[in-house]
Amino acid sequence: MMTRGNLLEPPETLLPEDSDAQAELDRGDDPADVAARHPTFSAAWARLAELALESGSPVAAYAYARTGYHRGLDALRKAGWKGFGPVPWHHRPNQGVLRSVAMLAKAARDIGEDEEYQRCSQLLADSDPASLEANGI
Repeated sequence: MMTRGNLLEPPETLLPEDSDAQAELDRGDDPADVAARHPTFSAAWARLAELALESGSPVAAYAYARTGYHRGLDALRKAGWKGFGPVPWHHRPNQGVLRSVAMLAKAARDIGEDEEYQRCSQLLADSDPASLEANGI
């Protein structure tokens, strides 16, 4: 467990693995199909948001990312997260929610939602600064 130097900081939140959903994405299944079969799996929503941004559809990306963000927050809370504290990027099951937050930030920036961009960027920095660089923020 990494405390980043603060003994009062809550422990890292590590989401459980969803091996079936992750395997489907890893083998190249359509992320829309994965999201339909596993609607709580943030990585599928993050991938849909990434694809929408790549195709120049920031509003669709925003909607996909917002869904992944909310499903991810639900999962984090279920895992004991209280709205703050480390959510390490290196733990692969956490990457879906962190990618969703990053895609929400990028889509928000693209549609002029500067406050949302800043809020999401700060959430990533507070969760794990490594998630900023990993997601190009």
